[in-house]
Amino acid sequence: MDIKLTPISAASIVCAIAVQAAHSAPPHTSAPSLTLYNDNFAVVRDTLQLTLKPGINQVRYQEITTQLEPDSVIFRPLEKKDQLFVLEQNYHSLPVNESLLLQHYEGEVIDFEVTRNNQTEILSGKIIRSGTSSGVPVIEIDGKTRFGLPGTPLFPALKDDTLLKPALNLQLDSATSGKISAELAYLTGGLSWKADYNLVARESSDQLDLSAWVTINNDSGKNFDNAKVKLMAGDFNKIAPQEAQLAQVRMMAAARVKTQITEKDFDDYHLYSIDRPVNLDNGESKQVEFIRASGIKSETRYLYNGAQIDARYPANMEHIRNDPNYGVKSNTKVWIYRQFSNSKDNGLGVSLPKGRVRFYQQDQDKQLEFLGENNIDHTAQGALVSLYTGNAFDISGERTRLNYELHTRENRAQESFEITVKNRKKQAVTVTVIEPLYRWTNWEIVDHSEPFTKTDSQTIEFNLKLKPEQEDTLTYTVNYSW
Repeated sequence: MDIKLTPISAASIVCAIAVQAAHSAPPHTSAPSLTLYNDNFAVVRDTLQLTLKPGINQVRYQEITTQLEPDSVIFRPLEKKDQLFVLEQNYHSLPVNESLLLQHYEGEVIDFEVTRNNQTEILSGKIIRSGTSSGVPVIEIDGKTRFGLPGTPLFPALKDDTLLKPALNLQLDSATSGKISAELAYLTGGLSWKADYNLVARESSDQLDLSAWVTINNDSGKNFDNAKVKLMAGDFNKIAPQEAQLAQVRMMAAARVKTQITEKDFDDYHLYSIDRPVNLDNGESKQVEFIRASGIKSETRYLYNGAQIDARYPANMEHIRNDPNYGVKSNTKVWIYRQFSNSKDNGLGVSLPKGRVRFYQQDQDKQLEFLGENNIDHTAQGALVSLYTGNAFDISGERTRLNYELHTRENRAQESFEITVKNRKKQAVTVTVIEPLYRWTNWEIVDHSEPFTKTDSQTIEFNLKLKPEQEDTLTYTVNYSW
C-alpha cells in the first residue's frame, strides 16, 4: 500500500469555519481537514486568512459543529506570531426557542396571534422586557403596558442564521494590520468511523478474497465539502467531556495492498488517509473502500471444549477443587474458526483496524452464501487472525466424567474424563479438543489415550483426526495436588 501522510499534532489541527474580523471581508479558507477516531469524536481543522486592523479585533466563527468542545479550542497564527495574541475566546450555543427570540427582539414591535371566541386576530405590540430575567414578559400595545404575552408571538424572519448556529467569538490583539494566516483546532463529537470486512471463501478451497470498507458517520451538525479525511485507529484514553490527546508525530514505513486509503504508524496508533477529497453532509453515512485483496490462504479449525461451566458459579479455587459436581455438564457443540495470517507473504500485511467481519462462501452455483460474522480487534501486521464463525452442523462432541476422587488429608484429587467426537461430514476433519484443568494450578496427567499439548498453565489440547462418518474417543486422568 502506498502511503501519503502529512505530520500533524493536535495543536495544529484546525477547523473549516466561516470567519469575519472587524472591518474586514470574509477570509479565504482551504479545504477542511478531519481526523476521525473510532469512539465518536474527531479533530477538525482548516487554515484561515484573516484581515486584521491594529489593536483589538472581534472575530466571529460560526460554521462550526453543534458538538464542539469549547475547552478544546486552540487558535494560533502561522505567521507574525509575536504580533498577534488571543485575549478571549467565547463559545455561544443557545437553543432557539421563544424566550431567546423575545430577548433578541427586545425593544422592537412584533405581531401576536390572538384567539378569542373562536376568532383569530393579529395584534402588534412592542417588547419592553422579554422576561428572561424577571420571568414575565412586558408588552406595550396601543400605548398600554401589560404583563404577559397577549397571544402567540409571530417573529419576523431572521435576517441571517446568527441565532440558529453556535458561534465561537475570538478577541484578538494585533500589533499590525493586513492579512495573517491562522489555524484553529477543536475536538467535536458527532463524527465517527468504523471498518467492515467481507471475506469470501472460494468453492472447495481455503483461499479467501477480502474487501474492506470504511463507514464514516457525520452527525456533527455541519456539512464538510472537499474534506481531507484521516482515520485514527487505536484504543485511546478519553474522559468525558472528551479530552484532547496531544502527541508528537512519529512516522514510519507502512504496508502494501491496493486501496484508496493509505496507512502509516502514528505514535502507538495507526493513521489512515483517504487519498481523495470527500464530501460529508450532516446526517450522512458514507462508505469508502479500504482494502481489496485475493488469494489469502486460510485454515478452517474445529474446536471442541466439552466443559460447560456455569458463569454464575463463584470464582473460588477452593470451591472448584472440592465441588464434585463442578464441570460435569457437557457441551456438545463444536466451534468453527477461520484463521489466516495478516502477512505480506499471504497477500495482506496491513494493519487492520477493529471492525466486523462477515464470511461468505461460493456454492456450486457460484452464488455467495452467508456463513457467519464476528468482530476483530485492532490487528497488527504479521498477526494471526482467528475468528469464530459458528457451530458445526455435522460434528458433535460429548464429554463424560469417569471418576472423581478427593483426598483432603493427602491434599490431592484425581479426575478422569472420556471425550467422544463424531464426524458426520463427507470429508475428513481434524478436531482440536480443549480441556481446561480447572481444579487446581498444580496438576499432572498420569494417563492419556492420545498425545496432548500443554497450551497454558491450566489447559491441554488433543488433536483427533476423523475420517468421514467416523467417531473417536479419548480418555485421560489428571492428578491435582496442593
